[in-house]
Amino acid sequence: MSYYLFALVDGGGTVPPELGAARRLVTRGHRVQVLAEDSMRDEVVGTGAVFLPWVRGINRPDRAPEHDVLRDWECRTPLQLFKRMLDMVLAGPAPGYAADLLVAVDGQRPDMVVCSFFSVGAMVAAEAAGLPYVVLMANIYGLPARGMAPFGTGGKPAAGLSRGRDPAITALVARQWNKGLDRINALRRTFGLGPLDDFWDQVRRANKILLLTSPAFDFPAQMPDNVCYVGPVLDDPQWAVADTGVPPPGDGPVVLVAMSTTPQDQVDCLQRVVDALSALPVRGIVTAGPAVDPKALRPSRNVAIVESAPHSEVLKCIDVVVTHGGHGTVIRSLAAGVPLVVMPQGRDQADNAARVESRGAGVTIESNASPATIGAAVKRVLEDPSYGQAAKRLGDSIRADAASDMLVRELER
Repeated sequence: MSYYLFALVDGGGTVPPELGAARRLVTRGHRVQVLAEDSMRDEVVGTGAVFLPWVRGINRPDRAPEHDVLRDWECRTPLQLFKRMLDMVLAGPAPGYAADLLVAVDGQRPDMVVCSFFSVGAMVAAEAAGLPYVVLMANIYGLPARGMAPFGTGGKPAAGLSRGRDPAITALVARQWNKGLDRINALRRTFGLGPLDDFWDQVRRANKILLLTSPAFDFPAQMPDNVCYVGPVLDDPQWAVADTGVPPPGDGPVVLVAMSTTPQDQVDCLQRVVDALSALPVRGIVTAGPAVDPKALRPSRNVAIVESAPHSEVLKCIDVVVTHGGHGTVIRSLAAGVPLVVMPQGRDQADNAARVESRGAGVTIESNASPATIGAAVKRVLEDPSYGQAAKRLGDSIRADAASDMLVRELER
């Protein structure tokens, strides 16, 4: 039996796969403790791991919009978003995460620290304590890699004259992230560690970076030696209520609508999707998620609106999914062989949409699309069988990767 200490930040859709890793270790008899936010307490306890709350790090009581520290939907420019990410998520809270992790390891030294991508301060503390640490990326690779478009741009692999695009954008983005480098290096100095040259070098110094996705879904790229695909974790979130998500009566195609777990100011987008489905001969199911009150949406006779539902069960009867493009929703839909209409709102969502489109498993439309445009996209995917066929082919590979024990083997190695 080994002792694993997880250091996790509530990233919404990243939580089920990260805690899926914890659950698998507990099942195999390992001792697991999880430093996390109170918003994750019940989900952590549900894995069988011991919950430890962040005290000096960010600790939100729940996923309500008023407790969201980033509020990225308010950002009007990329520069404003970079600053908020550094101040509120990455560099700003890093000393608190580092202090809490050192308290947790005092007197009970773990064999490994398992960090979320956002808990940079915990990585610093693990390095200072001489502990091996692994970083979980519950999506595609988020750092620059040769052959892959910069994260968040929604770009496809460059070819021909466009090959100069990626290095130029990467350099521009690196300058923004490195505005937080002084704070990380100041934290490292307090522990007697040398300076880093790049903000993301703290992540790169991990013993392993485990990508919780399928290489069949991702674009090929030249990854560092410590990066490893371990397959997606398809676990439903614990807050997804069973026996919900039943479509309205009838025999028309069924459309699942699922937007973000965390606040992204998505009520208006959800309403436009409901309005679009109300004009089609389909049956809709909207899972509002913990960030949206279902009562904020105007209902329709052919669209059921519920707080939540276990997508792994609901997807068995779904013909198309309309989503913001979060990795969890996308990868579960594809694993079920269901094509998608993706409406990216930010974060990694445009990147996921690009992968869906490039595999022929769905279409992408703007997040501010009108009901008519949304309806046309849904109709297109429903009527063209090639989208469903592509989703099923990709789903075969995704399910095989998810069924492997690569994740646990890498953590135990």
